[in-house]
Amino acid sequence: MNDTAEATGHPAPDEQDPAPEPVAVHGTVAPGYEPVRDAFARNFAQLGDRGAAVTVHRHGSPVVDLWAGTRDHDSTAPWERGTAQVVHSVTKGVSAAALLLLHQRGRLDLDAPVSTYWPEYAAEGKERTLVRHLLAHRAGVPVLDRPLTPDEAARPGTGAAAVAAQAPVWEPGTEHGYHAQTYSWLTGELVRRVTGISLGRYVAEEIAGPLGLDLWIGLPPAQKGRVGRSGPVSAPERGGLRLRPRRNVQDAYGDPASLTRRAFDAIDPPVDENSPAYHAAEIPGANGIATAYALSRFYASLIGTVEQGPRLFAPATLALARTVESEGPDRVLVVPTRFGPGFMLHGAASPLLAEGSFGHPGRGGSLGFADPESGVAFGYVTNGLQKTVTNDPRAQALVRAVRGVLQG
Repeated sequence: MNDTAEATGHPAPDEQDPAPEPVAVHGTVAPGYEPVRDAFARNFAQLGDRGAAVTVHRHGSPVVDLWAGTRDHDSTAPWERGTAQVVHSVTKGVSAAALLLLHQRGRLDLDAPVSTYWPEYAAEGKERTLVRHLLAHRAGVPVLDRPLTPDEAARPGTGAAAVAAQAPVWEPGTEHGYHAQTYSWLTGELVRRVTGISLGRYVAEEIAGPLGLDLWIGLPPAQKGRVGRSGPVSAPERGGLRLRPRRNVQDAYGDPASLTRRAFDAIDPPVDENSPAYHAAEIPGANGIATAYALSRFYASLIGTVEQGPRLFAPATLALARTVESEGPDRVLVVPTRFGPGFMLHGAASPLLAEGSFGHPGRGGSLGFADPESGVAFGYVTNGLQKTVTNDPRAQALVRAVRGVLQG
């Protein structure tokens, strides 16, 4: 299984614990943003971070740019400026932006049936699935009756053919449930049908290239040395946060027949996320690779102008990105979730900065989002994967620090 239950918990201080050795935090913060640096250091001292980076832009300019720890979760080599990591489902936000850019440019109608662009998708009763259903996790195909192997998942066209042939588990458009793995092939194939190129190449040419982002869906060979190794870590049992999964969520992940397990196990056995083959593949809902600076700058470009780069979203597209398409009980995550057309919206399952924020978390901790009202864009990446899907305590500590700075 590639993901585990949503984590909730509370601090459990123990005054007899020895004070941890302070981590060396590198980078810069603008005056007034020192609490974010303090929270970042505490993530290492109290919440189990091994190597991580956080960047915050405000009105298009960086105000926080920090990194610390080791580039690999299991080594002592230092994290350097420009170290990148696999960011898991944070990639879904980048893929959503690609589709909304196509809509903005008049090439993709969100209210058209998916089969308008991808005729084979009409099979098995999916002929009335709209593009907006696909984006907002309402398509009803979060699972595959036959999971794909890692090699099949990475092979161009194989995942798209599998999801096109899949019968929906609910009537498309009537409910929502997180398409943890199948989102990759749904979005990737739709971009390919509209543009004639892969989603990874479209992102490189239309988003990462113009903005100068260290962000890839399909890592070029020349960048292999930039990527740190990630792996599981635990928060300390004392002086940190004990993770307490909700019982119903825990049961859903533990049941091989549940939609939850089947959705996350649509690739089986699990992929080796540190392999060069996985990094080079294009799996647009899961295997994006980025720096924290790139994620923050990407989201800054969605809500305004950035230094030496274009604004990506027109005002109408920005408003669309924050429009609620799905809200309430999630058939897969088994908690209430809120989605716009592709982006996760601020809510209890995935707290962002404020009510108008939009973005996407990634399994294990990474997070990227924007808040148009405050002009804030945020990126956090980590190599230490904890048992979280949408609400990581380290990312949330940083978000709370940013919120506190803004509230003065």
